Amino acid sequence: MEKEPVKYISIKNWSEEDRPREKLLHKGKRNLTKAELVAILLGSGSRNESAVSLSQRILQEQNDRLKKMAKMSVQELMRYNGIGEAKAISITAALELANRMQEEAVLELDKVNSSESVYSIMKPLIGDLQHEEFYLICLNNSNKVTHKHPLSRGGMTGTVVDIRIALKIALEHNAVSLIMVHNHPSGKIHPSQSDKQLTQKLKQAAEYLDIKLLDHVIVTENAYFSFADEGLI
Repeated sequence: MEKEPVKYISIKNWSEEDRPREKLLHKGKRNLTKAELVAILLGSGSRNESAVSLSQRILQEQNDRLKKMAKMSVQELMRYNGIGEAKAISITAALELANRMQEEAVLELDKVNSSESVYSIMKPLIGDLQHEEFYLICLNNSNKVTHKHPLSRGGMTGTVVDIRIALKIALEHNAVSLIMVHNHPSGKIHPSQSDKQLTQKLKQAAEYLDIKLLDHVIVTENAYFSFADEGLI
């Protein structure tokens, strides 16, 4: 015997308390699931799938992690039936706002007193990138961050840093000390030989200008490596 096809029920026909928008208004935003919040951004699903069901499916395929969903491109989102360019852009923009809100939150941690505080500051910027980026953090004599500068952007396996540009930036921002930071998209936290050589080059060059290199921190999505903590600087 053939099974009857599952009948799709539009959100409009749900009870009012189950509709995401009404639920947010009457019960508060914390009472909505991630899928229901994404469904509000979508506004509607497709002919055969509600916005909530579609959102649940997308999240399930991303292991129910918004961080993984935030890495999806507009084109990847548009592969789902019911998501056009406008909806894909709305989702991308909302998730980017969430990421920038996290960046703003860590500005309160702008005084560096450990490698962990460096990780807290830089993880939202480069922790989950799929390419390598190198940053220079300038500090004053109170170890407060005065400037964060992206020095270079590379591929999956590396990036090139010009020591002269790094020192120029340090002088322009009156840095008393510096911290080097870059990410490893592979997730491996241990430094390469080129990482070690670059650290020593910048340390020696900065000393001629009476600027101290305090640390070099390698950032991944879930962990970090500190040259200072490991006695490598």
